[in-house]
Order: sequence, then structure tokens, then C-alpha cells
Amino acid sequence: MSADRVFVDTNVLVYAYDVESGAKHERAASALRSLWAEGAGAISTQVLQEFYVTVTRKIPVPLTAVQAREVMGTYAAWPTHRPDPTDILVASELEGDHQLSFWDALILVSAQRSQASVLLTEDLTHGQTIRGVTAENPFRP
Repeated sequence: MSADRVFVDTNVLVYAYDVESGAKHERAASALRSLWAEGAGAISTQVLQEFYVTVTRKIPVPLTAVQAREVMGTYAAWPTHRPDPTDILVASELEGDHQLSFWDALILVSAQRSQASVLLTEDLTHGQTIRGVTAENPFRP
């Protein structure tokens, strides 16, 4: 990974803490270690909210609420985008223009507002660039 800012989607963050996700766990954890070492990571409040719900309720070996809060507190050190009403309007336009889910569109808006050139995600097409942000799937073979 380069030193450019990299926005991390919820799925990557979740896999890094889902010890039952096998190779995806290893790849996600490795990607996050690299971002910490480079000081290049960015997230949004949306990512942290989705992370909390997913890791405390939806993975095979859930984290406790206390553990999830500790993880989220750690990521408070990263640049964190807080979507506002204008971001939500832009996401609603991207949703239609690029046939995305609204939530993926809002992640893209947050990545752009965070000045990220890369979005680590498995939800978009690897290599796809929208609004100057390129999707990179860290789980691709």
C-alpha cells in the first residue's frame, strides 16, 4: 500500500476482528496493520456504527460490547468523517448514477471527503474509480 490516505469500509474492519473468518481475517488484519504503520487509514462514523452492530451481534464469535467499544476507541485516532445532510444528498445521487446501494454510496462520499484515494472494500468492483476514489478489494486472490 502507498502512503496515500486509504478509507476502510465496514466489511474490512469487521473481518479484522472476526477470528472465524479465516483467510479474510488474516488479510484484513494485515491491511489494517499496514495502515497503522503508514498512518494512512481513515474511517467514518457510519463504519464505526456498522462495525459495532456487526461484531457484537452478527459474527459467529461476537465481541462483547466492552471489547467493541475498545476497538472503536482505538480507531478514534484515525481521521473520521461525519456525514452531514449534504453528504447524504450526494450519496443519494451516486446511488442512482452508479447503481450502488445507498450505504455504499455514502461510504464513497465519506472516502472522498476524507481525501482518500483508495477505498478498501469487497462491496464494489476492484479497480472501479468513482469521484476520484478507487475501490480495492483486499480479499482478491
